[in-house]
Amino acid sequence: RAWIDITALSEERRAKVLPFIVVWARGGAGLSGEAVFRGYSQMAAMRDAAVAACAPFDIVFTPTAPIAAFAAELACPTNDPARPFEHIAFTLPYNMSEQPAASINCGFTASGLPIGLQIIGHRHDDIGVLQVARAWEQLRPLQRAWPAPPRH
Repeated sequence: RAWIDITALSEERRAKVLPFIVVWARGGAGLSGEAVFRGYSQMAAMRDAAVAACAPFDIVFTPTAPIAAFAAELACPTNDPARPFEHIAFTLPYNMSEQPAASINCGFTASGLPIGLQIIGHRHDDIGVLQVARAWEQLRPLQRAWPAPPRH
C-alpha cells in the first residue's frame, strides 16, 4: 500500500518523501496479491503465538526496544531500508496480537538516554495494564524534567 500511496503523489510531493521510505516502499511494488495475503496471514500466526506465550502470566514486562534511542533524523536506527524494523521487535508482537501495552520510562543509559519498560496484559485488559503502569510510576525514582522545547 505504501508504494501505491507514493506513486499517487504529484512529482513535487513525491520529492519530499524521505529516500529511505521510497526505497522501502518500492519493495512492495512487485508483490502479487497472493504474496500480500500470505504476509497478512502471518500476522494471525504472530497474534496466536504472542497470546499463547503470555497466557500463563497476568502481566509481562519487556524492554520497549532492544536498543537505546536513536537520532530523530533517522527513519530507523540502521538507516537501512532492508532492515527497517529491528527497533520495534519487542512492540510489534503485541500490536499484532491486539494485547494492551504501555511503555514508560524505567531509567536512563549511561549517556542519559531514556530506557523504556513495556507492560503487556491479556487482550481486553487495558485497565490492568494502566493500573500496573501507574503503580510503577509511583514506585520508581523521581524522573528528570522534560527538556525544554527549542525557541524560535
